[in-house]
Amino acid sequence: MAGIRAASGGGREGRPVTRTRVDDTAIDTAAASAFVAEYGDRAMRLPPVAIVIAAFNEERDGAIGQVIETLPKTACGLDTAVIVVSDGSTDDTAAVARRHGALVCEVGVNRGQGAALRLGYRLARDGSAAYIITTDADGQYNPAEMERVLAPVLAGDADLVTGSRKLGSQETKDPVRRLGTWVFAVTISTLTGQHITDSSFGLRAMRAEVTAAVRLEQPQYQSSELLIGILTHGYRVTEVPATIHKRKVGHSKKGHNAIYGLKYAGVVLGTWWRERQRRVPGSGSAVSSEAGRGRGDRPTAPSAQTGEPFTRTTGAAANGSDPASAAVDGLATSEDR
Repeated sequence: MAGIRAASGGGREGRPVTRTRVDDTAIDTAAASAFVAEYGDRAMRLPPVAIVIAAFNEERDGAIGQVIETLPKTACGLDTAVIVVSDGSTDDTAAVARRHGALVCEVGVNRGQGAALRLGYRLARDGSAAYIITTDADGQYNPAEMERVLAPVLAGDADLVTGSRKLGSQETKDPVRRLGTWVFAVTISTLTGQHITDSSFGLRAMRAEVTAAVRLEQPQYQSSELLIGILTHGYRVTEVPATIHKRKVGHSKKGHNAIYGLKYAGVVLGTWWRERQRRVPGSGSAVSSEAGRGRGDRPTAPSAQTGEPFTRTTGAAANGSDPASAAVDGLATSEDR
């Protein structure tokens, strides 16, 4: 199986073995290498749009196969490729995804949706995809709405576009989940200063490079980490109306409402506090997302392999007239755990 299994059980003298940052990096690197070895040129020459799906034991009732079959071959006139990261699945998720035409990256240990998506972003960037769309493996999101989230990114109006059930619709009747969606949206809006109506919608589109310019280290509840990181570093975020359906097959991996809510809240507050310490050099404050960015004033993402911090490049520096004006922001890549 591709990837590396995390150490488990006891070490010498029966002491437990704890997975470290080095282990996580090794798992990602081994899985990515196996992915390239399996698909060769297809992995390195992806079409412009990569649809990334994190999947864990989604073979039951044909869930993952049904989802892949409904995904568009083109979005806004651009060809797409489907990348499924099988996050330690113990069933036939990977085999079913392959049979339905997806490029599959297998990881030997279940780490969580956040870790799987982070790896999927890396595969998309390494394969030269310009844009990334994310969706879930459970069929809750409408693939016909992918063009709606991608269009503003292609038009240069946003760096990340997320669907919103608040602006659109939702089939769930769970009052706790509905309340939680509102509470976390209000919390993130207050912390970041940008109005957000839905912080955990899984259907999103973004420029591929922004996934390397923000710090992603949450193994599970990753949606708020990505959103807060992108807002903090001045990228433009837009929401569009979208639909979330009831899950038709399989079962949710999110767990009980109370546990999910507490963990999600911890990620929201922890990410905000972490990013609050990571100010733009010389400014004393974070870059404002309200101002947006010109095409010549965007962070240049680092190589996923080097782990070098990215450089924020002004229009002048980008044109080569003032290289010294580029300020090193000191941010880690998404693989730098």
